Order: sequence, then structure tokens, then C-alpha cells
Amino acid sequence: EVQLVESGGGLVQPGGSLRLSCVASGFTFGDYDMIWVRQAPGKGPEWVSSINSNGGRTYYADSVKGRFTTSRDNAKNTLSLQMNSLTPADTAVYSCPSHVATSTYRGQGTQVTVSS
Repeated sequence: EVQLVESGGGLVQPGGSLRLSCVASGFTFGDYDMIWVRQAPGKGPEWVSSINSNGGRTYYADSVKGRFTTSRDNAKNTLSLQMNSLTPADTAVYSCPSHVATSTYRGQGTQVTVSS
């Protein structure tokens, strides 16, 4: 059974940092590119970042470029998102959906709230 478990969210002040994690199981994590998406209240999903299967290439939305860093540890089946210089516009539920075989899987997400 494919499972994706996100964690690391919380309440942080503007300018602060958080590190999110996504632990995957039930599929060969190292064979798949992975993404982070977020969804703010009242808005649709927004792609945040992608990383290829071996971690050698990363891509970022313009809105987070230079502030967020995606990485992965294939030995630990873990995807990470280091978020720095957070602003209230980054407030959202962050998740790491994955398309495996013919299905798309997603975890429960982790809430990030940026507020003073």
C-alpha cells in the first residue's frame, strides 16, 4: 500500500523557517520524481517544487525560488522541503502527491501558518 506522510508544519513568524518532510512507503521511492504542492485557504493547488529521482535536478515555482530548497534521501524514502524567509503568502497545507502506476496518492498534508 502506497503511503505518504507529511510532517514538520506549524506556526511560524514572518521571516522564519520550517523544514517539512514526506516519508514514503509502498513503492520504490528512488525510482520516482517527486513534487511538493500547497493549497492555501480558498485557493486551488499550487505546484511548489519538483525533484528528479536521484535528486540531481530540482525545480521551483517563481514564488518560492531562492527561499525554498527541495532534497531527498532515497535510503530513507524521505523527501524534504527547507523553507526560509517565510511570508504570510506561504500559509497553506503542503503535501507531496505521487503518481505510482496508474494512481495518484497523497498524504494528509501538513499545515504551515505564517503569522505574527
